[in-house]
Amino acid sequence: MRSSGVLMPVTSLPSPWGVGTMGKEARLFVDFLVRAGVSVWQVLPIVPTSYGDSPYQSFSTYAGNPYLIDLDDLAAEGLLDPADYEGIDWGDDPERVDYGRLYRQRFDVLRKAVRRFGITNAADLDRFCDVEGSWLNDYALFMAIKERHGGAPWTEWEDDLRLRRTRAIAEARLELDEEVRFWQGVQCLFFRQWGRLRSYATECGVRIMGDLPFYVAEDSADVWSRPEQFQLDDDLRPREIAGVPPDGFSDIGQLWGNPLFTWDRMRDEGYAWWCERISFQLKLYDILRIDHFRGFDSYFAIPAGAKTAAGGRWRKGPGIELFRALEEREGRCDIVAEDLGYLTPSVYQLLEDSGFPGMRVLEFAFDTRDGTGSAYLPYRYPTNCVAYVGTHDNDTALGWLETAPAEDAALAREYLHLDPAEGEGWGMMRAIWASAADLAVVQMQDLLGLGSEARINTPSTLGKNWLWRALPGFDSDELAARVHRQMELYHRLPLTEGQSLCQVAAEKDKED
Repeated sequence: MRSSGVLMPVTSLPSPWGVGTMGKEARLFVDFLVRAGVSVWQVLPIVPTSYGDSPYQSFSTYAGNPYLIDLDDLAAEGLLDPADYEGIDWGDDPERVDYGRLYRQRFDVLRKAVRRFGITNAADLDRFCDVEGSWLNDYALFMAIKERHGGAPWTEWEDDLRLRRTRAIAEARLELDEEVRFWQGVQCLFFRQWGRLRSYATECGVRIMGDLPFYVAEDSADVWSRPEQFQLDDDLRPREIAGVPPDGFSDIGQLWGNPLFTWDRMRDEGYAWWCERISFQLKLYDILRIDHFRGFDSYFAIPAGAKTAAGGRWRKGPGIELFRALEEREGRCDIVAEDLGYLTPSVYQLLEDSGFPGMRVLEFAFDTRDGTGSAYLPYRYPTNCVAYVGTHDNDTALGWLETAPAEDAALAREYLHLDPAEGEGWGMMRAIWASAADLAVVQMQDLLGLGSEARINTPSTLGKNWLWRALPGFDSDELAARVHRQMELYHRLPLTEGQSLCQVAAEKDKED
């Protein structure tokens, strides 16, 4: 069935409290999607962010981002008093997230909420800890120890804790029990709110597409607690690290720095670590996009300590075997494969064998820096794919037209018959809506007609990414009506089941 989606990070929603959250504005965004005739909300990973603020470098592949917990919803539950957070300076730029300010101030507020939650909802917290203990206990202890070490990465802790010696871990759990309980409580609050938002979206007929990074961060509870799953030496240091080779966008490639997986061991264990990881994500989302899918076919390994990615080499990944193990456990999964980048015949074969839809990016069709060219022209899109003008790693439509080589932008304007009267960004979105792709997803910034100032991420850069936020009123009825008409024209309107429930809830939110 033809459908459409909007890519909008939760952090990019408006709120007076410094960052977008899972509260009222998120529900109002779901309402906007319904009015616009859009049935999929694509989000970025909702995990805690670490150095660089990237959701693709997290302290945990399982945990939720504490910044996304809505303070007003906590107050409505009696877990906070508005005075606990209304007088705090959350930043003076409503269009940018100030992560440093959030780090310094958010957790003091959450401590008050967790303390009250532990008194009024102790049974719920205990139940959550029992159900999620397989990852939660290690994560909460990891964060408590990290806090005691001033935020230092686990690779810099004393050997007893770094190497997880039994006596040291037992002593840390006892000594840091209160702090461990805090981090468990934060996660309970997060997943309660996420569950409510997910339920609201489901009632409204909106599916949420989540995003699973391929790699995990070295400074994470995942690597610290399960080092045997990663290619580490006897001192638990990476032998090689992840990245991608030089390409048209970078002469030196990209150094991601993540540790690599011990695929031979994972195969012998039936890929249990991966199956558990994906199964958890499938409980959070209706659709799961897996980043860097080509890494399952082959991955790029770079010697640890290298200054660039130029000296790396390709190594063989697990291939279709992993997904057969997953299907045996979970049945057929609603997964989207991010199959961008350097592709080989074996990658194409893996995608075909999996049956997962791949991705097509319109900007790549005209960008000579990418080198893929006509493979991304809309007339070549199969039905079993997800079409984009650009992803979160690309510029906005208008930003791309402004910054791409002049001849590339000129070709796009000619090929797509872009018209400033319509809006050139709208012309680019129209091209993917009109394509044969089963699902077409556009960035919210493109619907708003924003340029490079609203770009979410520029790969291989630090300091200016993951910051953009929409201003209040961005999800207007006028914009929704314009999008809805395009969905009518290109036969992407969803079924109307569930909309009556959504409309009732939307009216209540407006009254509040």
